Amino acid sequence: MTTSLFDILGPRMVGPSSSHTAGACRLGYVVQAIIGGTPDTAKIGLHGSFAMTGEGHGTRKAIIGGLLGYRPDDVRLRDSFERADEAGLEYEFYETDLGDEAHPNSVVFDVTREGDRMTVRGCSIGGGRIRVQEIDGFPVDLKGTLPTIVVLADDVPGTVSKITGIIAERGLNLATVRVDRTGRGERALMTIETDGELPDDLFANLHDRSWVHWIRNVHRLNV
Repeated sequence: MTTSLFDILGPRMVGPSSSHTAGACRLGYVVQAIIGGTPDTAKIGLHGSFAMTGEGHGTRKAIIGGLLGYRPDDVRLRDSFERADEAGLEYEFYETDLGDEAHPNSVVFDVTREGDRMTVRGCSIGGGRIRVQEIDGFPVDLKGTLPTIVVLADDVPGTVSKITGIIAERGLNLATVRVDRTGRGERALMTIETDGELPDDLFANLHDRSWVHWIRNVHRLNV
C-alpha cells in the first residue's frame, strides 16, 4: 500500500481533528452540493465517536459549515452556528446508533430545500477523507476526490450511454460510473467521476432531458 504526503500531513483545515473537523465539514459540503445549495432545514444524526466527541472537536460546527458551502480551511467555520442563523438554516443534532458495522465517525442527514427532501449517509474515514455511502436509499461510494456528477433519472434504455456520451463529447475522461436503481423501469441514481471539472452549460444540457429528474455537480474536495 502506498502512502501519500496528504496521508502524512493531513488536510489544510480550521479545527483540531482531521476526522472530526475536516471530514465532518466535507460531509456537510457534499450534502449541500447534492441537494443543490444550503438546505432550509437539516436533521443530523451522529453515530459513535462523532456523537461522543462532537462538541470538543468542533464536529457540529464543521458539519453546519459544510452545509453552508464552506470548505475545511475556511475561517468562517468557527462562527458557523451564527452564520447558519443568518442564512435561515434550521438544524438539529441527535445521537443515533447505526449498528456495529457502521464506521464510528458516521452521520446521517435528513435535509430539505425549496420543498425537496433528501437523506444522505456518510462517514469520515481519517485524514479528512470521507465516504458518502447512501443517497435517498441508493447505495453509493462517493469520496469527493474527483469531480463528480450525481444524477437521478428514469431507468429507461440508453440512459447511461446518453449521459456518458454527452460528457465524452466534451473531451472529459470518465474515471468511474456507478448505477443503482429502485427497480427495472423505475428510477436510477448515477454517480459519475471525471478527470476534469465539467462546464456549467453541460449541466443545463443534461437537465433539459425529460428523463432526468435532477442533476448535481460535486466539485473536487481536495484543499
